[in-house]
Amino acid sequence: MKAPSLPVELADPVNAAILAVSEDQLRGFQEDPFDEIAARCGLEAETVIERITAMLAAGTIRRVRQTVLATRLAAGALVAWRVEASKLDAAFDYMAREDPFSGHVVLRSTDPEAAGHDYRLWTTVKVPQGFSLRRHCEFLGTRIGADAFQALPARRLFVLGVGHLRRRTIEPGSKSPEAAESLSTDVAVLTPEQWAVLATLKREFAVDEITRDVWSPRAAEAGLSRDAFISMSRQLESMGLMGRFSTFLEHVKPLASGELVTRYNALFHWSVPVGREIEAGCQIGRHHILTHAYWREGGPAFGNVNLMAVAHGLDKQRLLDHKRAIDAHLQSIGMPVSYTNVFWGGRSEIKPSEVIPAAYEAWCRKAGIDPEAMKE
Repeated sequence: MKAPSLPVELADPVNAAILAVSEDQLRGFQEDPFDEIAARCGLEAETVIERITAMLAAGTIRRVRQTVLATRLAAGALVAWRVEASKLDAAFDYMAREDPFSGHVVLRSTDPEAAGHDYRLWTTVKVPQGFSLRRHCEFLGTRIGADAFQALPARRLFVLGVGHLRRRTIEPGSKSPEAAESLSTDVAVLTPEQWAVLATLKREFAVDEITRDVWSPRAAEAGLSRDAFISMSRQLESMGLMGRFSTFLEHVKPLASGELVTRYNALFHWSVPVGREIEAGCQIGRHHILTHAYWREGGPAFGNVNLMAVAHGLDKQRLLDHKRAIDAHLQSIGMPVSYTNVFWGGRSEIKPSEVIPAAYEAWCRKAGIDPEAMKE
């Protein structure tokens, strides 16, 4: 007799409890991630493994992986591309399918009178150490027929997470009692052995890899004992290179069940006085609705904004209410804002950006490019 299938819908209470933790609550390197999720949910580890396996197989969860802080491992930027409307879809497809160093690929729109309204395609780009971000963007711009691009590197990081289900019920103005931490984006230098472990560590898990002991096979792949692999992973964590162990849901696309995790994706912009970017960023970053918040210099093309943040939700007005609450908080602490705006996301594709230098060399050769020509 065939065993009954497990529920894979977000609305199932067991799945919802697991995802509320597994999306973004497991910070740093996790030696026993499913045990940790189970402990926080009050469930058995076997139940957590069964449900995550079922949701991954069904496409409810799109990937499971130990994340690393790519901002500390490769030169990167949020890049806005100005592309003719007739070329936008083809440009999106190229970035999403052909460039492993482009992560978030989003078509955005804003008020036609707003600064930068003609920059519709936005991507995150990470170029591995030793190679040039500018040259990579110039190559991409030629391939997609961009008229211009603006690269906006992150100077400081204030928020980095997901947790879309958990954020659905957050009230506008909900914030932490303390200011957010200001995190460095300086690139760390790794040894070849550390790169080898990191490359194995960060790769997403296939359905049949969701087990009680996820790291022994990866350790063997890296030619190390489990203990040595864990030790090296802890070393990478001590260098500030670990993000979180996470189950990722689709941002905008419907799940196999037809459910939507989010419907709207808002990129908030603010311009605050020069010299007060970190102070303001730490205050913006207190707000629980935000999944990302950075200090990025937009320049004249974007009204000289210098702080940006991202929020997701099912209701557009609700996201605007969150934005107004953040604006009100900045006003209450006497933080001047000379310009602010919202870019709304439409079509999107989210994938990890490759950060391994050897992978960049391999990509260059496949694309018929001399790797030396792409170096700094």
